[in-house]
Amino acid sequence: MPPRMSLFIRIELSEAARSLGRVAAVCPVNIFADQAGALVVVPEREDECTLCELCLDAAPPGAIRIHKLYSGATLERPAPAA
Repeated sequence: MPPRMSLFIRIELSEAARSLGRVAAVCPVNIFADQAGALVVVPEREDECTLCELCLDAAPPGAIRIHKLYSGATLERPAPAA
């Protein structure tokens, strides 16, 4: 995997997220791609993230984390309340 080029956002995919091809389809700025059947982050596009959270909505809890490098905050889909 090429080194990350992002300055503002870092997107982390769990192993479970690698099989979520539908996530690539919902991203309005094409941050994700299907590479040999696995979901990957396109490093050159990572900072284009608009924080719309559509990828988080399309993935199970904990599959995708969006780290805001400028603030230290992390966005992720929470597990359903018990």
